[in-house]
Order: sequence, then C-alpha cells, then structure tokens
Amino acid sequence: MDSLTQAALGGAIGELLLGKKMGKRGAIVGVIIATIPDLDIILIPFCNDLQRITVHRAYSHSIVFSIIGAIIISFILSKIKSFKEISFIRLYIFSWLALFTHMLLDAFTTYGTQLFLPFSDYRVGFDSINIVDPFYTLPLLVGLLITLYSKNQNKSRINKIGLLVSTFYLMFTLGIKQFVNGKFETALKKQKIEQFDLLSVPVNIGSVNWYGVAKTKDSIYLGKYSFLKTQSPIHYESFPVNDTLLNILDPNLADRLIWFSKGFYTVVKDKDKIRLYSLQVDMRGIKQIGKYKAPTVGFFEITSNPDKSYKLQYKEH
Repeated sequence: MDSLTQAALGGAIGELLLGKKMGKRGAIVGVIIATIPDLDIILIPFCNDLQRITVHRAYSHSIVFSIIGAIIISFILSKIKSFKEISFIRLYIFSWLALFTHMLLDAFTTYGTQLFLPFSDYRVGFDSINIVDPFYTLPLLVGLLITLYSKNQNKSRINKIGLLVSTFYLMFTLGIKQFVNGKFETALKKQKIEQFDLLSVPVNIGSVNWYGVAKTKDSIYLGKYSFLKTQSPIHYESFPVNDTLLNILDPNLADRLIWFSKGFYTVVKDKDKIRLYSLQVDMRGIKQIGKYKAPTVGFFEITSNPDKSYKLQYKEH
C-alpha cells in the first residue's frame, strides 16, 4: 500500500510491543523498519526496461527477507543502549512483524507481492483493497497519534483499537470481494459466457466500486459493479486477447509480461508497435479514443528493433 499506511502500521506495532519501555521511540523505530521493504525502488534507475516491472515487491518483499532482515535488525537494536532492557526475542518479534505485515498488507492489493522468492516468483495478490484506502489507514493513524500524544494512562488502548478496526476492515474486504464475485459470475452465466477465469478488483476509494474481468480462451470480458448505485444488470464489454501477437516478441519479454498480468491481458498491434493492456495491475475503465475502444487507460508498448532488441515503455491514452 502507500508509504503513509505502511509507516502507520509499523508505528502502531512498535508502540504496541515496545511502547511501555521505549515510549514514542518504539513507534519511531517501527515506522523506520516498516518502510525498509520499499527501498527496492532505489534499484529501478539501474534496471533495464523489463526489470523495472519486476524489481518492485520482489526479494525485499519476501518471507525469507522478513526472517533474515528481522535477525539483522534485532541484532543491531540489541547493541544500542536504549534497547538493552528489551529481550532479543521481543526485538525479533517486533522487527519481523514490522517487516512481514508490510509485505502481507501489499498482498491484499492488486499489484501483488512475490512472497515466496527466491523459491518462486508467484505474485500473491488477494485483490481486495486499493493501494490507497483511507478506510484502512485513518483508524490506524488516528489511534497511533492519539496514543503518542495523549497523557491518558490508558492511551495504549486507543492504538490497539485502531489496529483492530483496520484489521477488521481489511478482513471485511475479503467478504465483500466474495459477494461481488458472486454478482459477476451470475451475470456471466446469464450472458452465456462460460469456462472463464474471473478477476475482480476494487477501484477508487473504499471497496464499493469493482471491476470484473473474465477471461475465456480467446476473449476478455469487462464489467462493473457498484454498491453506490441502483444496480442494473452488469453489462460486459468484450475484447479479443490476440495471443498470437505475442509470438513476434522476444520470448522472455512475452513470458514476463504474461506473468506480470497474471494472464489477464489483451494485445493489439498499432502499426509497427505491440500494445499489451495488463488488466491485473491497471483497471481504470474502458477508454474510447475516437473509433478505438481500449480496455483501460495504461498499456505497455513494445517497439522491436532490426537487431532483435526491443524498447519497452509504459504509456497511457
């Protein structure tokens, strides 16, 4: 999720586990540790076109990294005078939770997280919450700030309440997703669209507006559902997948783009360029450009060079 949310979650964990002995310093250290996984963005300027779409939420967002990173961080903290009174086991649990909850929270978003590296590059994604969602962030942040700046003796209880409310909302989004999936599946069957894989993703603020993406052997079907409107039957727009266009691309490039999209994509040819719309990570609604209708706003554009190299760019209509 966004950096503010990750920092707030780390701070809340720090206050919960270290607050009694460390005061505000426990929350501050939690904030710092929770932001460490996102330092992988520093590598982006040193990556080639293809590596840029795979480097984020990779090794620094894996379970292995959380385990090893927590050992290193705990060892460093244990050597600092102000942490001497805290046991190494408690420091380790705190450090591991600050790292792992960052990764786990990212896994609830549509981008997904490569939790199982280096053993598997499978991207875990529950697709139930937006990268920015104030309904999750605000209880967490408000609870933490009140706890840090209140003089009430029971102030730590507010932080716990904030954590519980945010966690309950996060779990609630999974229930919402199952309900919405049922709506999408019913509409697909009514329109006699069968043998499909279904992807549903929330859009905008909260988990009230959703897009459904159904993939059959040769087509993608896009539909929308909202809790805020009197719902008419879900209408699906179809787009051909055009898998054969990938055959003219570098095999490794095609494989990585399919991986990044988790199989939910469409491909079109524009003169000498190939466009791939990844509906797993970009779903902002159908875009009408003159007579051309695009499944979403953003796309990867691949330009092949005579020497068999290529240029990969992310663009928007």
